[in-house]
Amino acid sequence: MDKKTVGLISLGCDKNRVDSERLLSALCDDYHVTNDISRTQILIINTCAFLESARKEAIQTVFEYLPYKEEGVLEKIIMTGCLPQKFIEELFDDLYEVDGFLGTFDGNLIKSLIDEVYKGKRVNWVKMGAPIERGRYLTTPGHYAYLKIADGCSNHCTYCLIPKIRGPFKSAPMEALIEEASLLGDVEELVLVAQDTTKYGLDLYGEPRLVELIKALSALENVKAIRLLYCYPELVSDALIEELATNPKLIKYIDIPFQHASDRILKLMNRKGTFASNLELVKKLKTRVKGIAIRSTFIAGFPGETEEDVKVLADFLKEAKLFNAGFFPYSKEPDTAASRLSGHMRAAEKNKRVKYLYSVQGGVMGQLLDGFVGQTLEVVCDGLDKKFSGFVGRAWFSAPEIDGVVYLRGEGLIEEGKKYSVRIKSHKNCDLYGVIENELT
Repeated sequence: MDKKTVGLISLGCDKNRVDSERLLSALCDDYHVTNDISRTQILIINTCAFLESARKEAIQTVFEYLPYKEEGVLEKIIMTGCLPQKFIEELFDDLYEVDGFLGTFDGNLIKSLIDEVYKGKRVNWVKMGAPIERGRYLTTPGHYAYLKIADGCSNHCTYCLIPKIRGPFKSAPMEALIEEASLLGDVEELVLVAQDTTKYGLDLYGEPRLVELIKALSALENVKAIRLLYCYPELVSDALIEELATNPKLIKYIDIPFQHASDRILKLMNRKGTFASNLELVKKLKTRVKGIAIRSTFIAGFPGETEEDVKVLADFLKEAKLFNAGFFPYSKEPDTAASRLSGHMRAAEKNKRVKYLYSVQGGVMGQLLDGFVGQTLEVVCDGLDKKFSGFVGRAWFSAPEIDGVVYLRGEGLIEEGKKYSVRIKSHKNCDLYGVIENELT
């Protein structure tokens, strides 16, 4: 019997992408995997439910591809991940366009579920399975990959649904992570992700062991470089800073989600840091790690946030001079402590504050990017950008998909995954524009 064709849409974060790659790995022996929707018979939508906007996106994705089902090419739609994990009671009765549902940790049931829906049944197997522990079908460009080192979260920030969706923080055993990384093939950039990477190992070993994990991964010949995302400020230790300063494989980049700078708002968020402690950490990192790029994220419009609180955050941005930052309007999520606070504001006001903070950070980043004009940077090519009619790449200060890029032009063959020496000519917004001088790898 001919194999059926399966396609997968991964929504949300890079941690979700790893789960998607494990689902595809479990299916690739028995099904053809495609990224062409016109050939897809079974569509899996792996969802995010962190914010209301993410939940809406998941539902909209179902209806976006429903015409293919009505035309008879697409036969079955399966929804997996965070949205059914948290909201299956509402989904199963209302979203009859979906044939089967699995939760965040039910991946081992994916083949059985497909068999069941082909018997003409709608299936809800949420919270009935177990995670897929091994195997990856990589969906990133060949030169970089993500390594999810833990799942869940135990920080209980008052605005966040993650602990109620993915449960408490749970580290993957170090030996399993080393084996997984060794099987990814030659990786120019291995990106470590978790809800809180700095807490890695605390639940398994009684103490954080991120530095030990980094050292072990650095010893792998197939891993050329390592990038750190989602490091909570209170656990960015001196040992981790020393590793950033001295390990040649550890990219001089760190993502630290500060979320705010006003002490009052940070306390309402159940965040451990303060304006002073977070700024001190930024200064320590810049002093000890030459050229480090620090990224962060911030929430605007949290319940009770005043204009003075926004000014405090703006002052923090001007003083910290972070390389990259993202700003998001507060989202009132059900079943969170923040949803019960007073002082919620209209969307228009939250968006106004986001826009203002982006303008402040834009001024900071503009000054930083000015310093690169005329310089030559090492840039890895991530591929062709059709809108630009040229190639796009990244320097050390940019993580895949979330930071600014370097737009490249040059003579001769330009290849994805190769590194080039690029002379920077100009910048716009958070992006640089340059000309390739020569190939480095």
